[in-house]
Amino acid sequence: MVVKIKVKNISFSYGSIKALENVSFEIENEFVGIIGPNGSGKTTLLNCTAGILKSDGCILINGKDINKLDRKKVAKEIGIVPQIPNISFPLTVFDIVLMGRNPHKKMLEFINEKDIKIANDAMKAVGIEHLANRTITELSGGELQKVIIARALAQQPNILLLDEPTAHLDIHHQIEILSLIKSLIGKGITVIAVLHDLNLASYFCDKIILLNKGKIFAIGNVNEVITPNNIYTVYGIRVDILQHPKSKKPIIIFPE
Repeated sequence: MVVKIKVKNISFSYGSIKALENVSFEIENEFVGIIGPNGSGKTTLLNCTAGILKSDGCILINGKDINKLDRKKVAKEIGIVPQIPNISFPLTVFDIVLMGRNPHKKMLEFINEKDIKIANDAMKAVGIEHLANRTITELSGGELQKVIIARALAQQPNILLLDEPTAHLDIHHQIEILSLIKSLIGKGITVIAVLHDLNLASYFCDKIILLNKGKIFAIGNVNEVITPNNIYTVYGIRVDILQHPKSKKPIIIFPE
């Protein structure tokens, strides 16, 4: 399925503080990374795209304005993986993943065999089916992140939005999580992720949105966006750029 996201002139303020200003872009069935310094508006842009924050302008998914849809319909289109999961009860992994079916259920409608199969398939997709009966309080950070991704996949969304999915993970789990996310593109899911590690963003993403002070400073493929001049202008640090020998994508190194 072709999934086209069109963001048109969105702006958002927290009181008198302007977080986003006239942001516009279009993406279609790709892995898009949002990068930028702290306070540049990355998470705000993700939340506006999800319809969690109501911004000026509009966000269209295959021509439908999500700000005009009810939350249940939006949840059928968009799966969200927050930076810090809001789970306060010691539920099992299976229970958490099964929550992803809620947008597809009517009030007081019971879980059925189809829902259970979809939840099991989502756990298998991220390699956590062996954890199904474990409580989330027993999990490592990497395992918990996979559970939250599986819950989002159980929604059967067309779009997956992730806020720093590799935060607080070691390099092994970072690569594992991003490889998993990358594989979803081949299954017809469009992915937008806020990322801090520019080398990971470069290696895994198809397109990069570089934010600075609430505006898009640069957008395009990784070789167009991740350049010494862009990094210096936005982050205020001088770097050298090498080319990955296989992917030909940029690798950031710090000069002596």
